[in-house]
Amino acid sequence: MIITISGTPGSGKSTVAKLLSEKLHASRIYVGGIRRELATKKKMTLEELNDYALTHPETDVDVDMAAAAEARLLVKKGKVVIVEGRTQFHFLPESLKLFIDVDPKEGARRIWGAMKNDPARKNEGSATTLRDVEKLTCEREENDQKRYQKYYHFDYRDRSYYDLVIDTTMLSKEKVFEKVLMFVEKNKKAYK
Repeated sequence: MIITISGTPGSGKSTVAKLLSEKLHASRIYVGGIRRELATKKKMTLEELNDYALTHPETDVDVDMAAAAEARLLVKKGKVVIVEGRTQFHFLPESLKLFIDVDPKEGARRIWGAMKNDPARKNEGSATTLRDVEKLTCEREENDQKRYQKYYHFDYRDRSYYDLVIDTTMLSKEKVFEKVLMFVEKNKKAYK
């Protein structure tokens, strides 16, 4: 079984992916982490990599294709796989597709908190205040959508692509996880 998790910035995609992979003893592929590593290798912030990606499709396409190939390889080995990446539903159409949403201001607040507490997210961009994060998150969302439209010809925010859509704005991470787990367990048999 492959589960793809897409969604808006700060919605809790990573939290859901981590909790789900622990509960299901699943392998997790984190496309955002792969892109952050790529940015670090190129001595760029994630913001700079996203701007660079507007004219260098390999920074998206190659990463997305490699993540999907790795997921299929792991499934052939009998693993349950969680793939966290905004476009992975497209590359893995056979997956159970989840979309995690959040109000943009709440998403920015969560990202700001993560940036202060997680050294791995220090290359997010040039934000020094919550207001900066709100602005950068909005710009990032626009940049991402430009690239996805240009390279893949779709809007990943179109809810019709997904099997489950959850708005996490007013929900605790425990409640979100409970809803996701119930949905996954209910649909598990269809993917055996």
